[in-house]
Order: sequence, then structure tokens, then C-alpha cells
Amino acid sequence: MTKYWPVFIIRLSGRLIVGRVIKINNNKDMNRDLCDDFCPSTKVEELRDKVMEVVGLSEIFKVLGDETRTKILYLLAQKELCVCDIAAVLEMSMPAISHHLRLLKTLRLVKYRREGKMVYYSLDDNHILNLIREAQEHFAEER
Repeated sequence: MTKYWPVFIIRLSGRLIVGRVIKINNNKDMNRDLCDDFCPSTKVEELRDKVMEVVGLSEIFKVLGDETRTKILYLLAQKELCVCDIAAVLEMSMPAISHHLRLLKTLRLVKYRREGKMVYYSLDDNHILNLIREAQEHFAEER
């Protein structure tokens, strides 16, 4: 039996989301990505332990989700820079850059060294550089 679902409009976080009419041939098509029965395999506990290994990773990805912070990390992958250099390159204020650097430093993505009155920032280690390179390679594949 063919069913047509109507257009729907919902408000989500202040945005209007508009759905479109879809054609469904039968009820199985609606749930084809779901199991028919609930019968978890015996490996559930093992997988639950594995999931605990990634606790906290989402915080790093949240921080990297901001384009300005990603740009800062990319610049620091090129060379060690002070706040005023980063601010000049990104055409932003020094307090704004300092705010971003503080977040990056909290997650151990960047480190700093003091030389007199100047503070220079760099990537904390090569893991961050590898993460940036992997993301760039993935982005280049999609084009």
C-alpha cells in the first residue's frame, strides 16, 4: 500500500525546518534500518568498555569546531607566534585571540613560553599537527 506523508514544518532552536512529501511503499520501508527484534549480541559489555575510551574527545572536537580556533592551530602548525602576530594575521583583537588561546591551552592543544614580556604560543605536540593534517586530507578527498 502506498502512503504519502504530508509536508511538515517544525521549529527547532528558533529555525523553521521544512520536511518534504515522501512516498512510502509499505511499513517495512519506514523501518528498514531497524532490527525486527531486540536481541543484543554478547559483545555489548566489551563494546561498552570501548566507548569509555573516547570520553572527553568530544570536548576537543567542540573546540576545533570553531573556525577561528582551527585557524589559530593551523597558524601555530606553521611556526611559533605571539598573540599580536596571530591577531594581525586573523584581523582580530588581541583579547579575542587570547580567549581562544586560553581554551586551546586548557585542552593541551597549545603551549606557551615566555621570553621577557613576550609570550609565544606553539602546538603542544605533533598529535595536534597530525590531527590537522588528517582533517585536511579528508577535506581534500571530498572535493
